[in-house]
Amino acid sequence: MLKHLSIILIFVAAISASAQSVYTPDKGSPERKAILDALRVPVERDLKQKIVFVTDDLKVQGAWAFVSGRPTKPDGSSPNLAGTAWDDAEDLFDNNFFGLLRRSGGKWRVVKHALGCTDVCYLDWWSKYKAPKAIFPFSD
Repeated sequence: MLKHLSIILIFVAAISASAQSVYTPDKGSPERKAILDALRVPVERDLKQKIVFVTDDLKVQGAWAFVSGRPTKPDGSSPNLAGTAWDDAEDLFDNNFFGLLRRSGGKWRVVKHALGCTDVCYLDWWSKYKAPKAIFPFSD
């Protein structure tokens, strides 16, 4: 009897987890700010300057979030790549960012991020990090 109850509870948990809907946090909402502020830390570290995000896509499902867009300087211009990993390869830097985040202990934490991708660099993130496929704009 206990074994059957355990199986039923696992089944119910799996159904409720898959039933969570995908949504985009409203502009100006505390959740959106928390997601972007968490991602801002590694992006500003990589680009070595203050960054403002222009988001193209921000999707949340359960404890997972995916965000993409363009990093800009506070004045709206493109980042200066001097002194960054792209210093000698500016033509290989597409002005974009991508981030996969997971909420843990009430805080959003960056699982993976990428900058300047010239291809779909996040294509395997859903399977590699066991994130919900529905939050990604493209997946294999």
